[in-house]
Amino acid sequence: MVVDIDYRSRVPLYLQIVTSVERLAASGVYPPDMQLPSVRAWAVELSLNPNTVARALSELEARGVVYTVPGKGSFIAPDTGQLRRQAQQQLLRRLAALAREAQSIGLPAAQWQELTAGAWDQAQAEERGEHL
Repeated sequence: MVVDIDYRSRVPLYLQIVTSVERLAASGVYPPDMQLPSVRAWAVELSLNPNTVARALSELEARGVVYTVPGKGSFIAPDTGQLRRQAQQQLLRRLAALAREAQSIGLPAAQWQELTAGAWDQAQAEERGEHL
């Protein structure tokens, strides 16, 4: 699994799992109806207490990201399009806040666009394990 966990973070581990699974489902890395590992297998893989993983799965189910089939396991919900729309709206709010901050220091629009393009390139390089 591609779940990101930062064991030094102040964010509770179960919430890190929730956030990571939501991001992966919204991006399509975890497609609809994909089966997730069992609680025990995921706990071993992530070096976590099974109760932490179970709590994350319960929260994901409450949020509608995951559904559970008794005796079969947990699966990504079929409608991840809503997750993607929510993620895009949240991103737009964050970008708008950054744009207002850039405007408040007098940054011209062209320079803002250069900065955002550079940030995009940097993120892609980091995703590939490179550093700019």
